Amino acid sequence: MPPHTEVPGTLRAQRHDRLAAADLYLCTDARSAQGDLPEFLHAAYSGGVDIIQLRDKSLEARAEIAVLEVLRDVAAEHGKLFSVNDRADIALLTGADVFHVGQGDLTSAQARAVLGPEVILGRSTHSLDQALAAEADPEIDYFCVGPVWETPTKPGRPAVGTQLLTEVAASAANKPWFAIGGIAAGARLDEVRDAGASRAVVVRAIASAEDPGAAARALKEELG
Repeated sequence: MPPHTEVPGTLRAQRHDRLAAADLYLCTDARSAQGDLPEFLHAAYSGGVDIIQLRDKSLEARAEIAVLEVLRDVAAEHGKLFSVNDRADIALLTGADVFHVGQGDLTSAQARAVLGPEVILGRSTHSLDQALAAEADPEIDYFCVGPVWETPTKPGRPAVGTQLLTEVAASAANKPWFAIGGIAAGARLDEVRDAGASRAVVVRAIASAEDPGAAARALKEELG
């Protein structure tokens, strides 16, 4: 079966329906310092987050799997998607809905060889050429564009600015894509939307908020 053939009722079709409707994507660490991971995840999903990705380089593999099992169960309870970053073996072991890679990670063909056809594949892009390559890749289901602004979560990565969002919006319209990097409710989200992006990935805007659920609702309302 070709990679993008969808049969109504299949897991892949269900995941793609959720991806198509998604506009708010959260990346979070394991909340080890706060000790409130399940509560935080419930609040974020309840507030309107559509996809949550665990991104915590401090975790060893077994600890990452344990945290992802919590994320997987909370996501299922809310009927939302959860994402694994970089590690295809861990994505396979945890039954990930989404697997996300950077430019130097596994190719899409390699990821498919490990994970099969039902997992959603995403890729980070930092230029128009990379975005167009992701758009043209039959195995990639969505891509992210950024960082729009410099962010401490990606030290050393230069900001691409909102002009790239405008260029991508004018050139790549067949797949969902998300702006990422320094995005927050208010003026910055307004700039992102004015540039042509209708979906956003956030980190600190929710993860550092005193009330994550309220922060998610505010972002969701602005995106809507």
